[in-house]
Amino acid sequence: MSEGDSFYVENISGDERQYTVFRSGSTAKVDLLEKSCLYRKFDLVKIPCDHAMAALRLNHGDDYGLRVYDYSSPLYKVEEYLLAYSESINVVPLKSEWRVPQELLDVNIIPPLVITKPGRKKKKCVKGVGETFKSKRRNKCSLCKRPGHKRTTCNNNKL
Repeated sequence: MSEGDSFYVENISGDERQYTVFRSGSTAKVDLLEKSCLYRKFDLVKIPCDHAMAALRLNHGDDYGLRVYDYSSPLYKVEEYLLAYSESINVVPLKSEWRVPQELLDVNIIPPLVITKPGRKKKKCVKGVGETFKSKRRNKCSLCKRPGHKRTTCNNNKL
């Protein structure tokens, strides 16, 4: 809630449904009926994110903190939690007690052929919406002070 207090909110549709949330160069669109936000945290977690909290503040005034539960998924409510664990959960028996049909035991399943390349695996770094890409730092020669090469490969080697 405290993060959402620093946002500026504007009602774009006029029907207490869609809002545009502004904060220091970033803009997010929030739909309270669809329970969605441009940054997708509200969509995935099913709890109002800071952008949705700012929209709720504009929509409901000072008591918007109590309205969070109306816009959260019912999965987070006590009744749903108790309902999920009301039935008994069967324990899987030990592997020695399993009864597997013979035709399944006779099937020979071969794992897929995987060719691994030598060397260290490269990570795929996916930047978020608000993150910027930093440029790589270039080498600088300690002898001639020019960028693009090191002391060992310098043409002006004065040793």
